[in-house]
Amino acid sequence: MPYAKAKHTEHLKICYLTTEYPKVSHTFIRREILELERRGHEVLRVAIRNAGGAIADDADRREAERTIHCLSLSKRKFIISILRVMLTRAGRWLSALRMTLTMSRASERGLLRHLAYLAEASVLLHILAKHGISHTHVHFGTNAAAVARLIDCLGGPSYSMTIHGPGEFDAPLGFSLSEKVEEAAFVVAISNFCYSQLCRWVSPEHWQKIHVVRCSVDGGFFESETSVNGSSRLLLSIGRLTAQKGQLLLLDAMRQLVAAGDDVRLVLAGDGKLRPMIEERIVTFGLQRHVTVTGWVDEATVRMHLQEARVLVQPSFAEGLPVVIMEALAMGRPVISTYVAGIPELVRPGENGWLVTAGNVDELVSAIREALDAPAAQLTSMGRAGRERVRARHHVTTEVETLETLLRAAASGVANS
Repeated sequence: MPYAKAKHTEHLKICYLTTEYPKVSHTFIRREILELERRGHEVLRVAIRNAGGAIADDADRREAERTIHCLSLSKRKFIISILRVMLTRAGRWLSALRMTLTMSRASERGLLRHLAYLAEASVLLHILAKHGISHTHVHFGTNAAAVARLIDCLGGPSYSMTIHGPGEFDAPLGFSLSEKVEEAAFVVAISNFCYSQLCRWVSPEHWQKIHVVRCSVDGGFFESETSVNGSSRLLLSIGRLTAQKGQLLLLDAMRQLVAAGDDVRLVLAGDGKLRPMIEERIVTFGLQRHVTVTGWVDEATVRMHLQEARVLVQPSFAEGLPVVIMEALAMGRPVISTYVAGIPELVRPGENGWLVTAGNVDELVSAIREALDAPAAQLTSMGRAGRERVRARHHVTTEVETLETLLRAAASGVANS
């Protein structure tokens, strides 16, 4: 089924392609999709694989039922799709195969993994055509972006990408990031820092196709704003339990605080491969009465924890710009975080939170003590300042409006003109 560029109409039929969807740490993708649908567009959800058991929210379970998971399709469908493309688009198939070989040579992931991307592109080419998709948008410039690039090479719809942070920037050559950007209809950077990093790897002639569109928060968090309870001694940290999030350093800080007699508790809301080590260290440090690890929680529980918390603490070593910081500020909670990536674009020291040097436990302890000692009125004022900053920069309606304009131009075939 041949592709024709969509005319400039109010109604778009687009695909959102991700590596995993839905996923508990990617609620911002769901918000974008639902806002686009609220505006009258059709969005086909496609993911390379499902997220396994890491779904805590009913909204994500509903999304899972609406998502095509590529690797859940039958082997027969893959074989038929590959043969169909080879027979009906032989020239494009050879071009896509050459692209696959080139990407594999630059990557640590090897040839077999990239041949799998080509197979996935072949089966999705037919699915996108069947649904009349005029454009594909990808979150993260990793393997799903490679699949979208190959679909485009095979004669399928154009693609665009949202680039986030260390997942892409730690291996720009291995992910063929510059090539993906140059061939995309447009590229979204989630922060000005992200924009600057893309400019490092892309020729200046392509900079004009990079646009800053920030991840967003919906009205539910703004509506849940409460004043900080002056009696709360609760610190909250939310996210995947991984080395880059800095939770181990936060435990070092908790050990110092508790040893000095500070009245403080910490909730780590999340899960991940570092959980066994974190739980072991909690016992080793004697922090069982002071630190709780919840595992993954749904959005309602996140809001409950934020309402109970004095501050949010995200001592990250590597980031894009954590959505949980936006959510906390939207609910009126000051934030303690680090001078990393896009975080200083949102968290302003003395205005809506504290920033410390990544990896510096003494600075982290000092910032936490300041938050514990600050009057509730000061914390509430800081939270309100943060709320207004999030409303101005990260509200789902304004950010998706910008994205919608870019998607419309791409679907009309004028994004690169």
